[in-house]
Amino acid sequence: MMLHIVVCVKQVPDSREIRIDPKTNTLIRDGVPAIANFYDLHGLEEALRIKETVGAKITVVCMGPPPAEKSLKQCISLGADGAVLVTDRGFAGADTLATSYVLGLTIQKVSAVFGPVDIVFCGKQTLDGDTGQVGPGIACRLDLEQLTYVSKVEHIDVDKRRITVQRLLEDGVEVVQTKMPVLITALKELNKVRRAPLPGMIRAAQFKPVIWTTQDFPELDRSKIGLKGSPTIVAKTWVPASKQVNTAFLEGDTPEAVAGAALEKLWETELPTRFGW
Repeated sequence: MMLHIVVCVKQVPDSREIRIDPKTNTLIRDGVPAIANFYDLHGLEEALRIKETVGAKITVVCMGPPPAEKSLKQCISLGADGAVLVTDRGFAGADTLATSYVLGLTIQKVSAVFGPVDIVFCGKQTLDGDTGQVGPGIACRLDLEQLTYVSKVEHIDVDKRRITVQRLLEDGVEVVQTKMPVLITALKELNKVRRAPLPGMIRAAQFKPVIWTTQDFPELDRSKIGLKGSPTIVAKTWVPASKQVNTAFLEGDTPEAVAGAALEKLWETELPTRFGW
């Protein structure tokens, strides 16, 4: 039986261009370049590797504004089979709670329309929110087994519907086996994202994703979406004040001479002051 893998991808502002609106405390997206969240691309890459080894159909889903179609086309160019864009003004301003609610409904609908889902991949976190909450939130809403911070997929047994992975923790590596369906959050250590081949780029240029709006979810509770369904409150944002730091450039003919000059400088200034000598 061929696996069906769903990869959740978010289009995010380029982290080098992120700005905050001081009045609303939300991200300013107008005029900021948008890219696919790179942790999500590592999830896609692993789905593609599973497809190449045991066989799978890959559906990419994204909740976002219409321009997020660009990120879905990128996923198609890399080898995904299909894509769904969930877009509606009603979804705007969603926090992680509202986002996981909508994505959970989306995955349920994908399962009903395109076939039962065996594995869901999410990135560990997104570059804009940086919370790491959406993946586990989806797993809880869909009652899926969840494997977070995955750095390696060791083995998949399609017949027994079991998967074995390595989880990268602060104090070591944990090897876990569980049953499918399962949700996995991907680390950048999981793999190296491939480059899109020319045939994939040609296919992506002609590709149009499936578009779903609020009208496509009859069971949708509108009190749980968008700003209305987002209890998260950002009370204040600010840019840390820059500090003046005195610097000195030390020169010498050898590394030893520079090290000696640095030690003398520390002895004259830093060490007596710090230790009260």
